[in-house]
Amino acid sequence: MQRPDQQPDIAKVAAAFRMQRKQLLDLCIQVQQIPAPTGQEQGRAAWVEEAFRARGLQDVSRDEEQNVYGRIPGRQSGPALMVSAHTDTVFPLETDLSIRVDSQAERVYGPGLGDNSTGVAGLLALARVLARYTPPTDIWLVANSGEEGLGDLRGMRAAVDRLQNNLGAAIVIEGMGLGRIVHRALGSRRYRISATAPGGHSWSDFGEASAIHGLTRLAADLTRLDAPETPRTTFNIGRIAGGTSINTIAQTAWLELDMRSETPAGLAAIDAQVQAIMQRYQTGAAKNADIEFSIETIGDRPSGEISAQHPLVIGAVNALAQAGLTGIPELSISSTDANIPLSRGIPAVCVGITEGGNAHRLEEWITPRLLPRGMQHLLLLTWQAAEWLTGEAAPRGAGT
Repeated sequence: MQRPDQQPDIAKVAAAFRMQRKQLLDLCIQVQQIPAPTGQEQGRAAWVEEAFRARGLQDVSRDEEQNVYGRIPGRQSGPALMVSAHTDTVFPLETDLSIRVDSQAERVYGPGLGDNSTGVAGLLALARVLARYTPPTDIWLVANSGEEGLGDLRGMRAAVDRLQNNLGAAIVIEGMGLGRIVHRALGSRRYRISATAPGGHSWSDFGEASAIHGLTRLAADLTRLDAPETPRTTFNIGRIAGGTSINTIAQTAWLELDMRSETPAGLAAIDAQVQAIMQRYQTGAAKNADIEFSIETIGDRPSGEISAQHPLVIGAVNALAQAGLTGIPELSISSTDANIPLSRGIPAVCVGITEGGNAHRLEEWITPRLLPRGMQHLLLLTWQAAEWLTGEAAPRGAGT
């Protein structure tokens, strides 16, 4: 490790990534080849833990949620910076993780390659560089679990719980979305609504209450929810299932409802409509004495934001320009691990490493050519954020 009085020219250090395209792609694929469905991240977490140790990080550990932690000691004691990437993917253990290279299109395809194997690879590449220097303040690198689907950001919740007392800011890494800076957290709430009924044989018990018939009537009411354009608010019944056979009156059925809004008030308003519908079917005018309805919260992602003029956002914009990534950055709202620190008043942004597409599909792809630029951006942003936390520097505007 370099001595504290021999600080790097971080722009020159970042420029070295330009020669590492193959190494970065190889690392992305190496991560991608380790299955890590949400809730089954142990194998990938163990591999990342060993990689953290091999890179010389301090205080390396793994918690019960399969989060992996490693610290780069800083020159000053004070608010720490957290840089994270989620390890889980949407693909089950048995998924064929074969890679396909399309040289003509400059794309590499593979399930989970962009979301989020490339993000984890970026975290490991960042660790290798940072471990050689002493940054302005402590930097915690976290490979966290439970970002996708019904993981409900549980890994990030645990990480922020653990580090919150000394955490000044956070940078969340996603593999795809280079040039996009997420500084607003899109809140969401998810319910599983279930119905139970006596059921029976479709011929001999005709007329008995059906869980599916009751649930579909309730679902029809849900499709008529009033979702305002401002603040933008959405809803979706993503899954519905029940019954045992075509000639059986269903005893059980369930659906899963996703609601999102740009503001807490917007989310609360559409949630109130759902609760009113549930009340009608549970105890009110739509109540069927032979059908019981229940509602269970299966996801609750809080919202939050920082201004587009916040130093962390300005630093992310500056770092794009310094990495030679021209064009207007996309400042956006999304549902990411950054929801948790933002909801707790901790400044946070989410950034990408390269361009990609077909997220959550078997034909997910990334553009390897941009990996070096993405890593330049990440390193520059990380260092500038650490300087901002210690008061050594404050970004003044894009391109400065």
